[in-house]
Amino acid sequence: MPHQIDLSVIIVSYNTAEFLVTCLRSVLTQTGASYEICVVDNASADHSVDVVHKQFPQVRLIASPENLGFAKANNLAARDTKGKFIYYLNPDTEVRPGCFAAILRFMEANDSIGMAGTKLLYPDHTPQGSVEENYPGHRHTNNELSGLPGRIAWLLGASLIARRDVVEQIKGFNEKFFLYGEDIDLSIKVRQAGWKLGFIPEAEVIHWEGKSERHTQPLEVLQKKLAAEALFYRLHYTPATIGRICRANIRQARWRLITLPFERLLSKNKTAVTAKLNRYRLRFDFFQTLATTNLPPTLL
Repeated sequence: MPHQIDLSVIIVSYNTAEFLVTCLRSVLTQTGASYEICVVDNASADHSVDVVHKQFPQVRLIASPENLGFAKANNLAARDTKGKFIYYLNPDTEVRPGCFAAILRFMEANDSIGMAGTKLLYPDHTPQGSVEENYPGHRHTNNELSGLPGRIAWLLGASLIARRDVVEQIKGFNEKFFLYGEDIDLSIKVRQAGWKLGFIPEAEVIHWEGKSERHTQPLEVLQKKLAAEALFYRLHYTPATIGRICRANIRQARWRLITLPFERLLSKNKTAVTAKLNRYRLRFDFFQTLATTNLPPTLL
């Protein structure tokens, strides 16, 4: 009987060739666990595919002719790998020495943990938040997501280790999410299946954050994040809760749209204030539309 691989490392790449090189080199220095590596390239316009072919022939590459999105690409790779644990890793990361050994020790010692996050660091090695105890809009909920196992609500998707049997049990990522929000939804599914979420501080990963979207305009990125947020609300909250969330966001945005023009008059950095004003205009319009198109009139 062949030896089972400990970790299946899955990396979804989109126009991140220079970061992908650093990421893969750091992965290939890991000891203390057996692993395989699968890179899914989501139709990158840079030389990501060539980089993997030429510099990392030992890496399994799935070169998609179209951008599948983060969730669908991860699910595709999960079906094509065999490790006992699945390690979802962003390409704009560098895995620190001893990370894989720490991950394996933690998961084997904690049978109640279905999925765990690692310690994330900014490039200057200051801590980056990777664990959340509340869901978006939680202040306005009516206990829709209460009573789930464990203290941790959700984990940032840049560096996640999950048991393969748990991933198969919950059928992986929800492919309705294209980019953003899928890590929150996956965390909920793990907890709803009866598993706790964990955190592994001994496993350190440097995360450059958002590099696949670095050439996208900020307002377009915000629009994508808001769309994912709205999908999350529709999947997990009642119409009454969504109505409260919309009203709270509309009130906040309306107030900022009134006060920010005065701040701009007094500010030395008018460009930054204008950018903030544009973000609140987008948020105001978005939540107005969400409220009027997705909720019955009695909840507006």
